[in-house]
Amino acid sequence: MSRLKKRSRSTRLADFVHECGMLRRTPRTGYQFLGTGQENVAEHSFRTAVIGFVLARMAGANTERTAMMCLFHDLHEARTGDFNYVNRMYNSSTRTQALADTLAGTGLDGDIMPLWDELERTESLEAMLAQDADQIDMIANLKEQSDLGNAYADKWLAAAIQRVRTPQGQELAKAVMETDHTDWWFLGPEESWWSRKNGSRKDLPKVPVPGAAEDDPGGG
Repeated sequence: MSRLKKRSRSTRLADFVHECGMLRRTPRTGYQFLGTGQENVAEHSFRTAVIGFVLARMAGANTERTAMMCLFHDLHEARTGDFNYVNRMYNSSTRTQALADTLAGTGLDGDIMPLWDELERTESLEAMLAQDADQIDMIANLKEQSDLGNAYADKWLAAAIQRVRTPQGQELAKAVMETDHTDWWFLGPEESWWSRKNGSRKDLPKVPVPGAAEDDPGGG
């Protein structure tokens, strides 16, 4: 980090922005064992922050602090990479040091490092909710893979649900597991929409299509 110490704060903030972008190219490695699905750390961090906000609202907790803990909880992985459970049997990383190096010279360390420490201690309600949000994001991904036919996802779900700590987290996790991942869009339109093919054709001119059956003037 010696050469970076000479850089201005604005330049270090630019470094920080670029480093955050590395999370888009940092894969979540557990999917290589699940066999299906994929996700990068940036995608995971975004929805985890959204879930954290939701849980904090449900619990009457501090929404900003909870969401910020979620947003930055894997920022160090831009430097360390994502370790799945098998990796952790043989490898370790200095996550706190990696995060401190990321923030050095940015002026952001006074805001983000306390959030990291709070999350690691997991004593406050907000930290417990943030930890639950991390698990629920994975539960939602596993539910999607289960819906798509991956039987191994069901085994992972049974283990993941046990790690949810708070009543609000358990409530949301249960709802996620009981809800088909396509319902939000598949059940949205009126049922008749699906039988109209490309929408109502009553006002469309009939265009003859060569080779089409006479009772299907549109060829659809």
